[in-house]
This record gives sequence, structure tokens and C-alpha cells, in this order.
Amino acid sequence: MEPTPPPQSEWDQLRAQLREKPVDADGWLKLVDLAEESGDIEKIKETYEGMLETYPNTPSIQIAYLQHFLDDSSQFGYAEALFKKFLLRTTPSVELLKFYLTYIRRITTGSNAREVIRKCYDFALSFASQDKDSYEIWQDYINFLKAGEASTTWEEQQKMDAVRRAYQQAVQIPMENVKRLWEDYQDFENGLNKITAKKFISDLQENHMQARTVLNQLQENLSVLIPAQLAKKDGRSNIWLPRPPTFNQGDKAVIARWRQYLKWEENNPLEIEEANRSILLTRVQAVYKKATVRMRYYSEIWFMAYAWTNSIGKTDEALALLKAGIDANPASFVLNFAYAEALELQNNFTEVHATFEKFLEVLRKDLEALETRLGNANSTDGAQGLQPSQGQSSGLPFDAPPSASFSTSSSDDKPPKNKELTDKRTDYGIAWIMYIRFARRAEGLKSARNVFGKARRDRWTPWEVHEAEALMEYHCGNKDLTVASRIFEKGMELFGDEPEYVLRYLGFLISINDENNARALFERVIGTFTPEKAKPLWDRWTRYEYQYGDLATAHKLEKRMSEIYTNDPPIKRFAERHKYLNIDSIAVRDIGFVPNKGGGRSNGSGPLTRNDTAQSIMSEASKSTTTPNQSSTSKRASSPEHRRREETRDHPSKRVRQNSPPARRRESERWETGGSGSGGGGGRPRHSSWERERERDIPRRHVKEEREEDKGVQLPTILNWFIGTLPVSGSFDGPIFRTDDLMSVFRNAVIPSSTSARARSPPPAQRAAGGGRPPPDYGPYQGPGGGRRGRW
Repeated sequence: MEPTPPPQSEWDQLRAQLREKPVDADGWLKLVDLAEESGDIEKIKETYEGMLETYPNTPSIQIAYLQHFLDDSSQFGYAEALFKKFLLRTTPSVELLKFYLTYIRRITTGSNAREVIRKCYDFALSFASQDKDSYEIWQDYINFLKAGEASTTWEEQQKMDAVRRAYQQAVQIPMENVKRLWEDYQDFENGLNKITAKKFISDLQENHMQARTVLNQLQENLSVLIPAQLAKKDGRSNIWLPRPPTFNQGDKAVIARWRQYLKWEENNPLEIEEANRSILLTRVQAVYKKATVRMRYYSEIWFMAYAWTNSIGKTDEALALLKAGIDANPASFVLNFAYAEALELQNNFTEVHATFEKFLEVLRKDLEALETRLGNANSTDGAQGLQPSQGQSSGLPFDAPPSASFSTSSSDDKPPKNKELTDKRTDYGIAWIMYIRFARRAEGLKSARNVFGKARRDRWTPWEVHEAEALMEYHCGNKDLTVASRIFEKGMELFGDEPEYVLRYLGFLISINDENNARALFERVIGTFTPEKAKPLWDRWTRYEYQYGDLATAHKLEKRMSEIYTNDPPIKRFAERHKYLNIDSIAVRDIGFVPNKGGGRSNGSGPLTRNDTAQSIMSEASKSTTTPNQSSTSKRASSPEHRRREETRDHPSKRVRQNSPPARRRESERWETGGSGSGGGGGRPRHSSWERERERDIPRRHVKEEREEDKGVQLPTILNWFIGTLPVSGSFDGPIFRTDDLMSVFRNAVIPSSTSARARSPPPAQRAAGGGRPPPDYGPYQGPGGGRRGRW
């Protein structure tokens, strides 16, 4: 019988967990505490080395690690090896440099000690001279120069010149206590020669004041972005570790602040002249180094650092930044795509292939991990449209053999239906599409087809990859319709139950004027979908028949649709048949649609699309605050803006939940009653799927015109973010009230005084502003037949 192995210690268990999941800040901090409590120097070394692999170049880790080897002179050799690794590998931090100088002054002795220390100061200032926190280094350096011995007049003059140069550099840098340095410099010059002092001080006055102004702005930014860290009670340095973002409100605010600060630094707030451009570059480079350490898991910061470094001609350093950013964020799309493009420009195609393969492997593991978390209970549902074929040959006339390019792995596993999983599969497809694009650009169609063959064998590949490959074959392969059509057909075997894919295939056949195959495809698939999923296909095909078919065929098609969509009134389909693009005269002239403000004639009250900005939302909201039924003699009522608001006031818009049966019923009732609940016409019909389809046809010029009008409203960043988090208007299905009536209620409300039990009447000005109208009646809206339809 084998002896039972001893149980693992808490440190061993936690270390094993961190090997599997290294990005765990709380776990690492706990491991450090366990290692230091044990007193085992080997555990301490392994803990800190593991942390530095996960969080490289983090000053607080480096300093805490070094402190274990500075109290015992026998460990100085290991400490110096660590110093060399930390200082020479990359741009060191100010904190580490100050720690290094303290160590050097402590251990350096002998006849050449002064020369060694001076070189160490020069080394430190070559990296940290422009840093806001470099005051201590500058002050110690100046004191070190002043303390130098001079036995001759020439040596004394050389020493004074060195001190002057140090002062003149330091007082132009926006750093803490720069004002005190300026005062010390004035005393220094006046102590030497009051006549020359006036000239030296006058020459530097403007630059010094600019530095003090910039310092105030720096303090405002960095006090938030890099708050001061408190030391632990036992004297050991506090370890700060970056954490992955969740992109909540706080994360977005921080990234916006960093973005603003970095662009500010790039814009040269110190107004450094072109002759001293190297100073500006050193300063900005150090700032980006600090940013990538603090914001290690924010890909945008890495990309900004890469873009700036590349813009100043340091291509190799820029590539190194991208590579380091990918090591920190292996699943980052922006960093991997930027790295692949940079390598492609260098004709390093082999490395580009390796980059895409590695990136796809990371995304694939992420998908598999998510599938595992969802559990086997949901696996029977299958992913949307994922039906892997069983190693079928495509028969496509590609240069690569069918077995290599188009066979799929025989697997009966289907990922579960889940929105997060579906979204990640779509993103995974984007990576494949970019890979195919690169292969076609760099190596031709044969290489692109080989990459597509790999994608087809991947169970996670979404339908977008098939469409992208088919369109690429059509546009880049001498418009070979046969190849493109066959790729679409092979995609039907995998994604035939994806209405979006079928819709794209149908649109492709229509675009190439292949009516017979388009009709055959429509008839083949239309019965396989539920009415709700089939609606976009019906709309697309009817639009084609209305434009290019005959009237008898259109009538037959409408009859089929009326049997499926029984709630659609006849006038809706009739209006659809007699429109062109966004010009719908029946809706405007006969049903009561309000022309769009951009010059188009679509319904202006429908739900906002994803492209609507926060400014446009607020602009629309601001147009509904006018008090209705004002006197015709008032100046406000006579303005063109007021008349336009009065025209739209009587047509309250109601947001409709998309694909909601109650919403569709209300939509039909609006059409049957001519729009308004009062039966008078002029109300806006609800924004149904046929209206959404019509909005897709609105030319981009109308959207552009709307954006031009909306430019006048500027919102703060936080409001833009807040409005962006609100759900789309189409998801709202509750009661709608007229904004102007609500404002009137608030304006005429009687609010009791806090100091008096008796309610006070509103002042005369308020009563006059209300126009003497009674409160608005929000009674039920009575549709045809007296049924309650909702509340206005």
C-alpha cells in the first residue's frame, strides 16, 4: 500500500490555482502574505517571480521584491541582479529609480564613489527628468553637485556651471515643489553675481511660469488617475496590481480620463520648441509607459501608445508595444488586428499567419470555456443555426483539394443557445473574415480559399464567414457567379435555419439578377420558418415582386401573406406596394404620417435606430416641451418653430416593443382607424416591421442631413454615456403621455409651503403661463367598437 501524500499547504494550493488563472489580483496579494509569513525565501522568490510574469514592470511589485535582499549584505548580489533586470529591460519608473539611487548611495564607497554616484544620477535623470514626481531626484542631484570639492578656481567654476545647468533644467519641468526649486535657484544666482543673476532669471521666467501652470493641470489629472499609495503598517511597500475592466460606469470614466490626459500630453502643453523635440518625445514616452502599466488590461491604451510611437517613426518600438499589449490582452481584437497589419506592411506573412492562428485559438478556448459554464442542460437546444455537416465534399472549383478546404469535422455536438455565446461566435467569425482578407490581399485567392477551408471545418464558425467568402469570390474572382453561389449553397447546409443568412443569400441572388434561383430559394425556405422569423423574408421578396414583377403575382403573394399575418390590414400591404424608397404618399397623404424632418417622408415617430446619437435623442425630446393650446396672439405661438411643434403635438408617438404581438395588434388598429385614437386621421401609425424595412431604404443623405441639424446640441460626456445605456425605444411598451401636458401639470401644481400648513396658490405669473387651461385629461383611448386600447 502506497503511503498517502502529505496534504498541500494553503500556499501550494493557491499557487496551483494561480497557474491556471494567473490574472487574479486578490489571489496574488494573498499568496504574497502567505509566502512572507512562512519566511521561506524560496517561496518568496517564486511568488514575486510569478507575479512579475503576470504583471511585468509593475513598480510596487519590484520594490517590494527588492526589499527582501537589502538588509543582508550577503544578498546584495541577488539584489543587484534584480536591479539590472528591472532597470534595463524597459523604461523604469520614478519610484524604482529613487529606490535604486538610495541603494547606490548606501553601498558605494571608495575613491571613485563620487563618480559612480554621478553616473547613476545621470542614468536616472535620462529616464525620469520630466516626471512630475522627480523633485527628490533633482534636489538630491543638485545637492550632490554642490557638495563636490574644488581645489582650484577652475574646478570651482566648473562646479558652479554644473549646478546652474541642473537648476535651469529642473525649474522648467512641471513637478512637485518646482516653486521651491525656483526660489533656491534665485538665491544661488544672486549669491554668485547679482548682475548676471538678473539676466539668467529673466531668460527662464516665462518657461518656469509655464511649468507651474502645467503642473496645476497635471495634479488635477494624475491625482485621480494615479492616487497615492499608502504603506503597510509593517513598513513593507504596498503592492498595487492592475485589474481587468468590467466596463462599468467607473471603468468608462477612468478610460475617458486617461484618453483625455494622454492626448493633452501629446499636444505639448509645455510648448517645447522643435529644437528640443527630444525632450517632448522622452516625456510622452514615459507617460505612455506609466499608462500601460496602470491600465494593463485596457486595449485602447495600448493601441494609443502604439499609434503615437509609430507616428514618430519608432516602428520597432511600436511593434514591441503591440506585442506586449497582446501578451496582456490575448483576446484583444484591436491589438491583434493592428499587429497583423503592421507585420503585413513589412511583408512578414509567416508571422501574420501565426498571429491569426494564435488569436483564433484564444477565442476558441474562450468559447469552449463559456460552453462548459452553460452546462450540458442547455446543449440539447443547439446554437443558432449550427448544424455541422458530416465531412461532405463541396465540389467547388478551388485550387485546394476539397478534403483540405471544405470538409467539416464530423461532430454531433451543438453549442447551447445563449445570447452571450452567439455574440462571441459572431466575433469569432470576424477574426476568420479578417484572416481571409489578409490571405487574399497578401497571397491571392488560393491562400484565401485555404483559410476558408480551415474555417469551414471549425464548429464555431458562424454564417457571416460563408457570406464574406462568397462575396469575396464574386468581387475578386472575376465575378464568378458559380463559385459564389455554391458557397452560399454549402452554407445553407449549415445555416439553413438562420433567417439572417437566408435573407443575405436571397439578397445576393436578387442583386445578380438570378430571379429563378431567388424564387426557388424563397419557396424552399419560407415554409421552414415560423411566421415571426419569416417576416423579413416575406418583406424582401414582396419588395422585389412589387418593383419588378407583374400585378397578378403581387396579388397572389399578398393573398398568401394575408393567410399568415391575419392582423395586417389591407391598406398596409396596399401602401407598401405603392411606395418607392422612402417616398410613401399613401402614408403621408391618406393615413396621416408626419414627414421626416430630414427631407424624407418616412414616419418621424418610430423607434430610434442604433445609429441615433445622444444629441439627436435630446434634440427630439426638447421639441416636445412647448405648452400646447397657447393663445394665438402670443409671440411664441406665432414663431415657425412653435407652429411646427403644434403640428406634431397632436400625434403622440408610442414606442413599440419589437416582435411583440400586442404591439402588432395596436399597430393594426392604428391603421384601421386612420392613425389617431380620436378617429380623425392625422395620428401616426405605429412603427411596424414594414416601417423598419422602409427606413432601411432611406438614402444616407437624409441621415446626414439629420445629423447636421443635430450638431447644435452638445451634451457632457457623462450624459452621452448615460443615454447610450438606455434601452432602444422599440423596447418600450408602456403608456405614453404628452410631454407638454405633463409640463403644464408641473407648472400649475400647488406645492404646500414647508413652514405653513395651508397650501398656497400659484403666483399670478404661473397661472398666466398655464393659459387658464384645466388639467389635461388622460382618459382611456377608445378604439373602434369602444374597446380600451391604452392611455395617451
